[in-house]
Amino acid sequence: MDFDTPLAEAWVRTIATAVEQHRAHLTDLDSAIGDGDHGSNLQRGFAAVLTALDDLRPDNPGAVLTKTGTTLISKVGGASGPLYGKAFRAIGAALPGPATPTTLAEALAAGLDAIRALGKADPGDKTIVDAWTPAVAAFRTAATTGAPLPEAAAAAAEAAEQGARDTIPLQARKGRASYLGPRSTGHQDPGATSTALIFRALATTTAT
Repeated sequence: MDFDTPLAEAWVRTIATAVEQHRAHLTDLDSAIGDGDHGSNLQRGFAAVLTALDDLRPDNPGAVLTKTGTTLISKVGGASGPLYGKAFRAIGAALPGPATPTTLAEALAAGLDAIRALGKADPGDKTIVDAWTPAVAAFRTAATTGAPLPEAAAAAAEAAEQGARDTIPLQARKGRASYLGPRSTGHQDPGATSTALIFRALATTTAT
């Protein structure tokens, strides 16, 4: 199975559904250590993405993901719009055609590089990076050992979910949560949580 244009669009639509379903949870997490708008911002952004995709006639998976990123940048407030927007645009730029698992692994890594370049965050800072980093590592490991796309995506989703849980004891060093200092510990990072939703959506999409 290659990651082709229909699969790219299905992935984005599955993300939008997951964000809608988990909007309240993301908002609750963000209310504890942030501005309390992560869920609503992402829901609004991915609703706009769905509208944009309805009018798009893409001829490669990269076009789908580039459009997704551009729309998120223009429609989502706060830090998450630019971060996820840049990530999807970077992934899209790396996918001019159908991708093997190995190629997709490198595209996802490009998305991580874009997030880190913009947010200046490292693993352990209690951000999106704490879920995206292990997800990319797990996907890449699976892909390089010959795992098919569904297996690699499932490994990435599990790693992202564990990465999100692992942010609970961390003290935030970036973003709005960092203003709380030690009081940011004991809470799961909302950005890492939404990243886990993104990778779980990829696993769900490729498994069907």
